[in-house]
Amino acid sequence: MSSSPGFRGRVLRLEIPIESDEELAALEGALLAARAAELSQMRRRGLRHELGYGSDTARETMNDEVDMAERRHEMLDHLLTAIRNASATDIE
Repeated sequence: MSSSPGFRGRVLRLEIPIESDEELAALEGALLAARAAELSQMRRRGLRHELGYGSDTARETMNDEVDMAERRHEMLDHLLTAIRNASATDIE
């Protein structure tokens, strides 16, 4: 993922109280659903762009929307990985 000029990477730390394995599964399920929605959006917009739908301005907007959906998809992947890693260390 590209950064804005002058942007320094950072680490975001979260603490999420989880009362049960069922709540953890629900959280992971919600994030997986969000990730699937972003993937669907990326594919739909990408296909519309490839097929030449809309004006030049509309296609440029679609391209920007695909880029943003890709960023969100990537961030959801990072979040899911962090949750799974944290869950694994909690079990040990």
